[in-house]
Amino acid sequence: MTTLSLDRHDSLTASAPARITSALLSTSDSGLLTILRVVLGAIMLPHGLQKTAGWFGGYGFDATMGYFGSLGIPALFGFLAILAETAGATALIAGFTTRIAALGVAATITVAALMNHVQNGFFMNWSGQQKGEGFEYHILLVAVSLVLIIGGAGRFSLDRLFTRK
Repeated sequence: MTTLSLDRHDSLTASAPARITSALLSTSDSGLLTILRVVLGAIMLPHGLQKTAGWFGGYGFDATMGYFGSLGIPALFGFLAILAETAGATALIAGFTTRIAALGVAATITVAALMNHVQNGFFMNWSGQQKGEGFEYHILLVAVSLVLIIGGAGRFSLDRLFTRK
């Protein structure tokens, strides 16, 4: 049976793909990372379902891709954004390929903030007095994503299950 390990001897003798896989999936036993990961996934998944299935007041896949195209976003990048918000959010909730999923979320949220929210200022539109939403929420989501990219999935995750000795 083949297992992935994080100890020094195994990492020196393992093949390059095994070392890369181990580095991507390795994580600590932190319950805090688990909480951050599940919350970020739970926040992002409804946004993804708006874009894929038209749930939660969304427009569905075709209309969303059309909207992205009208903004000048290439179809590949629009698809990757939708993928990050649906498959990435699901992966975060399960704790599977957490670093990759968190990177996808961070990239998607950063682009959304820069394209649609920076011009509205820092604050969210709590009072309904400004033209649109600011970017404070986006900073929070990117910060949580960065913690997960650095720290991994945490205690209750498929990543930890796959890399445990």
